[in-house]
Amino acid sequence: MTTTTTLAQVYREHPIHLRDIIPLDFNSIRSVPDSHVWPISDDFSSDHQLMVPIIDLKDPNAVKLAGHACKTRGAFQVINHGIRLNLLEEVESEARRLFSLPTQTKMKALREPAGATGYGLARISPFFPKYMWHEGFTIMDSPTEHARALWPTDNARFCDVIERYQKQMKVLAEKLTDLILESLAIFREDLNWDVGSPSTALQLNSYPPCPNPNRAMGLAPHTDTSFLTILYQGSISGLQIFKQGAGCISMLPVTGALVVNVGDLLHILTNARFPSVLHRAVLNQEGSHRVSVAYFYGLPIECSVSPLLKLLDSGENPRYRPVTVKEYVDIKS
Repeated sequence: MTTTTTLAQVYREHPIHLRDIIPLDFNSIRSVPDSHVWPISDDFSSDHQLMVPIIDLKDPNAVKLAGHACKTRGAFQVINHGIRLNLLEEVESEARRLFSLPTQTKMKALREPAGATGYGLARISPFFPKYMWHEGFTIMDSPTEHARALWPTDNARFCDVIERYQKQMKVLAEKLTDLILESLAIFREDLNWDVGSPSTALQLNSYPPCPNPNRAMGLAPHTDTSFLTILYQGSISGLQIFKQGAGCISMLPVTGALVVNVGDLLHILTNARFPSVLHRAVLNQEGSHRVSVAYFYGLPIECSVSPLLKLLDSGENPRYRPVTVKEYVDIKS
């Protein structure tokens, strides 16, 4: 009998030391410890003149607009996406409820060194010399096991909201994938993706109030391993994307809108025509507790990804060799 490898199993092959998993007890901190002090850098000097497109998915030109946004920015925001505002507000409320739990309670759902889900620091933490002012909660498939650890008798509401959100995000992700492929004059039938289920993950992010937000970092600059990412950032700004030659673009929240950004796998597929957008999270200057919810949509683990020959101009060579999703996750981990 053939067994299917999951994204969680791939990450288990790359254990992380506990020091890179356990967040600070942010409620007990009165100043930013040296371990979390980041040097001031001009690499992300802000350029507020550049805007990230807001695309109405009901617009007849949505396909063209999405393709142009992917090519020129690597990201855009979408409205009329089919996700009801009350569900977005519910998932934010449940995330806040989770992160407001006492530290000792959250630690009951701590991610294991060889685990992929649960409470802890961002997986990118080991790659940086300083820690980030961030705590996260990763969900792949069912949230039930970790929810029971947090709320032994009161987890039904959390599980219900998360499961409804996951289902609707998957539908939206597939719709956006088809939209983006259509902008390239490519259809799923052209691709050999029928080798399993998409690899997906839901990430709840918390950026607690910081005593000195100018000295700390929410999330360090990084790209996403996914094909695409859909982010609900609530009403508090903090997400910034980087554009070569222009600096940083702040993604100001729009009520009910969702941020879509190009991930590494889409970048490879398009032979770098679509940039895998470098982005970071900065801290709120007013001391508010910022929460965001990211849905990572990837291809099946055994799927092979390489630049599509039909996208190459005459004389253009592929920049990347074929790689399976599992192999790419291994390499990046």
